[in-house]
Amino acid sequence: MTVPLLVGACSGLYVSPLAPPPYHAEINARYDATWAALVRALAKENVPLRAIARDSGVIASDDFVAPIGVYADCGTVGGDRLEGEAMVAFTVFAEPNGAHTRVQLNAKMRTHMHRKGGSGKLRPTPVYQCASTGRFEANLLDAVRDLVKE
Repeated sequence: MTVPLLVGACSGLYVSPLAPPPYHAEINARYDATWAALVRALAKENVPLRAIARDSGVIASDDFVAPIGVYADCGTVGGDRLEGEAMVAFTVFAEPNGAHTRVQLNAKMRTHMHRKGGSGKLRPTPVYQCASTGRFEANLLDAVRDLVKE
């Protein structure tokens, strides 16, 4: 009798992805040019901004929806990967470093509408924490590097 209960209890075990450290990069351009390129790149990606403070070098995005697996890894439940949509937000920190600019991106993600594997309908609950895949950060900084060359 206890064995079926133990097996049943483990079938819904949530395994969260390992959170990567903040994404760091250095842009080979002065702060002013890098800042302008960051703002243009975020605008091209249609990222909703919550706060932008050039003097402190901080840009914070509002939450926006992204497919799970593109920008967010939301882990597994009972051996099935979570699929659906995630709420994603980024905070960008930029600081001058002589002729270069240091940039750090922090990500915060959670499930929005999800399901286990490819079956079932999308549900809003429970909410699981997700980790960044690193794609958004890499793509954004590639776009910034291209824009500072113009």
